Amino acid sequence: MYGADPNRENAFSVSQVNEYIKMLLESNPTLKNIWVVGEISGAKLYASGHLYFSVKDENSVLSAVMFRSSLMNMDFRPEDGMRVLIHGRLSAYPPRGQYQLIADRMIPDGAGAMALAFEQLKNKLAAEGLFDPARKRPMPPHPRRIGVVTSPSGAAIHDIIRVAGGRDPSVEIILYPSLVQGDRAAASLVAGVRYFNQMKDHPELGVDLMIVGRGGGSAEDLWVFNHEALAREIAASQLPVVSAVGHEVDFSISDFVADLRAATPSAAAELIIPDSADARRYIDNLYARLKKPVEEGLRRRHATLDLLAGAGVLISPEAMYIHRKEAIKGLGDRIDQTVLHLHAQSRQTLTRLTAQLEALSPLAVLSRGYTLTQDGQGRVMTSAASLSEGDDLTVRFVDGAAAVSVKAVTLFESENNT
Repeated sequence: MYGADPNRENAFSVSQVNEYIKMLLESNPTLKNIWVVGEISGAKLYASGHLYFSVKDENSVLSAVMFRSSLMNMDFRPEDGMRVLIHGRLSAYPPRGQYQLIADRMIPDGAGAMALAFEQLKNKLAAEGLFDPARKRPMPPHPRRIGVVTSPSGAAIHDIIRVAGGRDPSVEIILYPSLVQGDRAAASLVAGVRYFNQMKDHPELGVDLMIVGRGGGSAEDLWVFNHEALAREIAASQLPVVSAVGHEVDFSISDFVADLRAATPSAAAELIIPDSADARRYIDNLYARLKKPVEEGLRRRHATLDLLAGAGVLISPEAMYIHRKEAIKGLGDRIDQTVLHLHAQSRQTLTRLTAQLEALSPLAVLSRGYTLTQDGQGRVMTSAASLSEGDDLTVRFVDGAAAVSVKAVTLFESENNT
């Protein structure tokens, strides 16, 4: 009934079949590096941080998973109904015998999906305050050196150099050659912003500010400037950053987080580089406004000088000198006379006071034969009644003194009655 007898020894187990299928899928070069386009369905984020979902088109459904490490690098949150481009590899899950796409990268596909992803990231960064005008850095008024992060072969750098040369040829432009589209563009742009910040104090490579951007292109071409990593690097920059992406109608996340948004790269150069011709016109205008009052001031000063030139001191300074010299000499003579007169008065006063002092001096009295008697304590004895026999006294003469002892005390009658 079943033909040849089954050979149990050569049979595969279910697990072996599933493992073999997994090996075949994972060893296929095409399936190891594949892009899949489709619509997300049944997306579910688990507590582990892994996202399980399906990607489908009008005819088929493919199971997929994006692990937490890859999901953390996403700039948007995948949602059901979103059309996306998914990169990854095909593998199988042996316990269920189910093959699946293991996704490592995802980007929106189509205007609707891209718009949704754009709004998601914009709202997220706005909630963190990265768009707050208060954190915007002012542009330096007269930059001497400007860093540009863009493609070396694109139109952006040529437009910037052209505009800078026309406005102020002395401004130096330093290019950091970066990718501006493709898988590695975001990392390349981030590296450029980081480079200029690291070199900001270098004497030759340090810049005053930087321009990050590119010329126009499709929404897909410009999508890298909506990358979250680039937005955060611009927000963390210590140097002012100008975002110049695409054309006037193009807006990117980098426009919102940068310190200044320019519609195009050439517009960025016009915004940050003062026109030297405008500066010359401004200086000429200032010169014209200052010239009139300066000339008027000079005219008044010339008139003053003409008036002073007619003064005697300037016409004949020697005569003024002789006049002043004679006046000083006369003043000196009057001072000498006054000093001599005061000196004579002082000598007369001194002579008079000296005579008065000499007349009042006790020595003058002693010179007339009088003496001065003092007891042992130096007190002057003015009355014989205060003496007693045996007292030791000192008698002062005009030319000396003698020590005496009282032998007897005699009081006169007239003095006792006094």
